[in-house]
Amino acid sequence: MSKSGIVNVRMVITEEKMLSNIDKVQRLINPNSKKQIVQLEDDSYFKDLIESIKSYLIEYPKKKNFPPSVYKAAYGLVEFATNQFEDNTKKIEELIRQREQNITLAGQLKDILESAENKEKDWKEKVRKAENLFEEDIIETLTIVGKAKNEEAENYQDAIKLLNARINNLETNLHIEIDMERIEDRSKALSYIGIEIADALKSIPTPIEVPEEKVVEEVKQEPVQAVVEEKQQYAQETTFEEKPSLWQRIKNSKFVRAIKAITKIRIVLDYSDALPEGRGENN
Repeated sequence: MSKSGIVNVRMVITEEKMLSNIDKVQRLINPNSKKQIVQLEDDSYFKDLIESIKSYLIEYPKKKNFPPSVYKAAYGLVEFATNQFEDNTKKIEELIRQREQNITLAGQLKDILESAENKEKDWKEKVRKAENLFEEDIIETLTIVGKAKNEEAENYQDAIKLLNARINNLETNLHIEIDMERIEDRSKALSYIGIEIADALKSIPTPIEVPEEKVVEEVKQEPVQAVVEEKQQYAQETTFEEKPSLWQRIKNSKFVRAIKAITKIRIVLDYSDALPEGRGENN
């Protein structure tokens, strides 16, 4: 089959079908939706939806006559994905701060525990100062350790175990690891949309939605050629590529910064999987 034949077959996809696909993608990335994308690499359904939208945008035969409703929906999808991605970046930064705080708290708790175990002169003062840093149960447990007369006593041993477990939790931050992994998967999906769909939109002039009665009036008042030239000029000035705010937000939306942030917590991160390559990235 010839290339043009393939294009014609794909163009059979109706405008309504494309709007439906865009809506499905938007629901998959909506943080308030019950059904969300979990693993980009394993979600062929999500990838197929993105591919269908991208193909429609790229292969549409007459770009100047591109359906305004599809353009508007695709543009809205990219903007929504970009906003979500930026929100994820903020969450990542907050998790990093929380992790650093936890590690600091772990060191402080370890120091106070050691002071209480060794019955140092200032152990009570250290425990008192820690009241604003730790929960009441931790403070009470530290007091048990400091006041203990018999290190073989069951309550002393239980207190030591509890405090060591808390120190370990603060150091390892397993809950943060889980949250980071979820955010990482969502960010991969969002960047996939941001790069692939935005890149395809660059080739399409912004459709002009003019009421039919206004078009008739323009034709009456001006020569047809003048009207056409005016619309062409407007289209050239309003292509996606000429709207740097959203496109630049996608290219510079702290993605590299976010990846660097992730690597502070996640030991292994494959850059090739993290940011799908999109044509036009070097434009």
